[in-house]
Amino acid sequence: MGESSIIYWLVCYLAGNFMTAYMIGKWNKVDLRKQHSKNLGATNAGRVLGRSAFVFTFLGDALKGALIILFGQLLNYDEWILAVGMLFVILGHLYPFWLKFHGGKGVATFIGAGIALEPLLFIWMILGTLVLYLFERSLTVAMLGGFSLYIASIGWSGNFGKYSVVILVIFLIIWKHRSNFSRKHRPE
Repeated sequence: MGESSIIYWLVCYLAGNFMTAYMIGKWNKVDLRKQHSKNLGATNAGRVLGRSAFVFTFLGDALKGALIILFGQLLNYDEWILAVGMLFVILGHLYPFWLKFHGGKGVATFIGAGIALEPLLFIWMILGTLVLYLFERSLTVAMLGGFSLYIASIGWSGNFGKYSVVILVIFLIIWKHRSNFSRKHRPE
């Protein structure tokens, strides 16, 4: 680990601070931090501003996660440095300093970064989410199935050391969704 990887992680955190929902809200003269769930993510943007706001927010947040990993790959960083980069881009999304640390819940950013980091592992997340969603009909609860298979796939792949920080990211995202679990049968 050198000075360049520390700079990369700082860039990751700063990139995470780009809040797509906030920008789309401002464009529509709405402060999403004061609407519905008060969350700066795709779901809240969609609830308040409609389907196109959901799509653009989701894509913008996923893109920043993917781009930061691709940038690290371009710099030839080891996978563990990229995994820590994933942590920092998501920390920037969850806790943007310029918005008093009030951001989103990190799922779209995780999806973008996860696909860019290791697409084959990410397939397990999609599969786990889809299977549990068939039974539960709650995307938040189904996400737990996806995260569980993703964590298991990290263990099966033998990359636990490299990707252990990704498990920390998963627990941060689950923590940010804790209020959703108490109302799991409400539509998201």
